[in-house]
Amino acid sequence: MGQTEISSLGEFGLIDRITQDFPLRNHSSKYGIGDDSAVLEFGDKLTLVTTDLLLEGIHFDLRYVPLKHLGYKAAIVNFSDIYAMNGTPKQITVSLGVSSRFTVEHIEELYDGIRLACEVYGVDLVGGDTSASVTGLVISVTCLGESDKNDVVYRNGAKESDLICVSGDLGAAYMGLQLLERENRVAAQSKEGKNFTPDFSGKEYILERQLKPEARKDVISMLKDKEIKPTSMMDVSDGLSSELLHICKKSNVGCRVFEDKIPIDYQTAIMAEEMNMNLVMTAMNGGEDYELLFTVPLTDHEKVEKLNGISIIGYITNPQLGAAMVTRDGSEIPIIAQGWNAFKKDE
Repeated sequence: MGQTEISSLGEFGLIDRITQDFPLRNHSSKYGIGDDSAVLEFGDKLTLVTTDLLLEGIHFDLRYVPLKHLGYKAAIVNFSDIYAMNGTPKQITVSLGVSSRFTVEHIEELYDGIRLACEVYGVDLVGGDTSASVTGLVISVTCLGESDKNDVVYRNGAKESDLICVSGDLGAAYMGLQLLERENRVAAQSKEGKNFTPDFSGKEYILERQLKPEARKDVISMLKDKEIKPTSMMDVSDGLSSELLHICKKSNVGCRVFEDKIPIDYQTAIMAEEMNMNLVMTAMNGGEDYELLFTVPLTDHEKVEKLNGISIIGYITNPQLGAAMVTRDGSEIPIIAQGWNAFKKDE
């Protein structure tokens, strides 16, 4: 039997392949793998379940990520998946793999961040597991949420002529990561050693977007208040390009997004210029913004247009037209999934 390298499939290709022979056998399993959360039915409400695995050296670098911030972020990324289903996070379990270099105080600092996230979002920590690790710190968080049966939003509901919307701005978290990595390299080469002071002045926003992201609970509340139910939705964790293609694939549609409509913060633009990076590609492929990408019927245009912090960036087309970005000069560039891929080989 031939051997297939995981990198040739990528994260989502691997998931599709290894889960294709797992049909749902229980009536309570309403929706399984393939969205931001699984959906289970017990009684009048639906239960949403999502899980995330964070590995030291892959997903975070403790040379510049404080443990409290890491704990907060580990919880938030799971809350975001529940909100992306138009649900409400309720409980989490946290499991850790801990190497011998960590002390009790280190773990308490990590849990201080988890506790703060739970307090801010009204979520309960209800369990978990702890084990020794030989590969550094490993964090696995599972989040349970709930939703009324008629409120859940999947990735597969986008229809032709729907508007494509996104909350907040994009690319800031990625540029915050570039800033941290740059200052870490400078510190390693500095003669000042531990006395080296990184230069974060004027870049606080992008730094916070990387180290302490927030889940968009406020957007979900705003949509409900205005009686807007998205036809499809997901959070921007791997990059706008990847998420757009997920929605197009699941909904069997195409899309057009406009380069000049993609929301980008001023600090993100300045940092991209400093790093000599293409600003639009940064916003399209950066990831870890945890903003909400969603589609709404064209009839909701006036409602959505008035929402604070929501940008209409394009529209859904028939699948034959594919997925493309319309540049400022009117030409079209095919959208390619160039966002975060855990199995991508280093260049």
